[in-house]
Amino acid sequence: MESTFDAIVLGGGAAGLLCAALAGQRGRNVLVLERAGTVGKKILISGGGRCNFTNIGAGPMHYISGNRHFAKSALSRYTPRDFLELVEKHQIAWHEKTLGQLFCDGSAKQIVQMLLDECATGPGNVEIRCNQSVSDVAHDGSQFTVSTQNGSASASSLVIATGGPSIPKMGASDFAYGLARQFGLKVVEPRPALVPLTLGGEDVLFRELSGVSAEVEASANTTTFREAALMTHRGLSGPAILQVSSYWRPGDPVTLNFLPDATPDWLLGEKRTRPSAGLRTVLRDYLPARLADALAERLDVTGDLGNVPDKALRAAERRLAAWTFRPNGTEGFAKAEVTVGGIDTGELSSKTMEAHKVPGLHAIGEAVDVTGWLGGYNFQWAWASAHAAAQNL
Repeated sequence: MESTFDAIVLGGGAAGLLCAALAGQRGRNVLVLERAGTVGKKILISGGGRCNFTNIGAGPMHYISGNRHFAKSALSRYTPRDFLELVEKHQIAWHEKTLGQLFCDGSAKQIVQMLLDECATGPGNVEIRCNQSVSDVAHDGSQFTVSTQNGSASASSLVIATGGPSIPKMGASDFAYGLARQFGLKVVEPRPALVPLTLGGEDVLFRELSGVSAEVEASANTTTFREAALMTHRGLSGPAILQVSSYWRPGDPVTLNFLPDATPDWLLGEKRTRPSAGLRTVLRDYLPARLADALAERLDVTGDLGNVPDKALRAAERRLAAWTFRPNGTEGFAKAEVTVGGIDTGELSSKTMEAHKVPGLHAIGEAVDVTGWLGGYNFQWAWASAHAAAQNL
């Protein structure tokens, strides 16, 4: 038996739930179909279980897209402050961490429950069905019909909110891209983002430092982030590395400045003030001991600093400020927090997220070629794009 709705939302994640809630509050009858057994699974694991639900400074400059202007409209019409008001309306305690990141004091479960409560407020009706495997999506020019193992449902509006293929163990897949192509929409080749990088060749020597972390400036393709980098048994991770991974392409180098606060000729200054000290000893004052020792071993500076030519010390300074790694890959979608690429923004209205070629078809959240930095930006895009689509349902 087929049931009819005003809109069907595919995906019960962050974007899908808020879109359904806002559409329901506009009086629409909405069906949410979720493949997993519960909604909001990626919300629940985010931020170490406390959900980094937005970033107070989120703006278009914090996103990667084939069209860097596309996100402006949605982000300007639903801001971090708008979502924060919703959080506070539900009396969810929160705190700000570094760099504008907002987290729940308690649990990410509170954000999922908030979204479910918003879905239940009406005046429209939002029905959520989990464990739904979509077998077919058809369109007759006016109505979309979605078939699952439990029958079919139809609506004049369909929202693709199934995300990207990152973290497949949470049920993520490339379903959105196949559906987009079915309707003739272009897809920007997806690749893992916010993902650890793997090292090979001579760089493998740094694997011995697994577990060592230090604040650095990490750069890839002219983009630089200053945060912590973490050495792992497979390569490089930590916030600074995850950030630059979104800009890194195979074959590109990644450069680390291990001493971002160092002033010019700082090693020459150390030579003057403690000429009998060795480089290893000096570096241990600035960096974790294991990292300092490893870097000292790889620099051509031996003996007391007082006996080392200034030229050699300046060369060591330069290398410490721009230590080049050549990653041989990433840890893939399995460890990627998000996906770069997705449904081409050129196919969508930046105001309504509706497909130009297929009236009534919308795409939101991570399914779209808009990818945020680490730190709550991707959630803000989910909320903003959901709001934009909901106003058009």
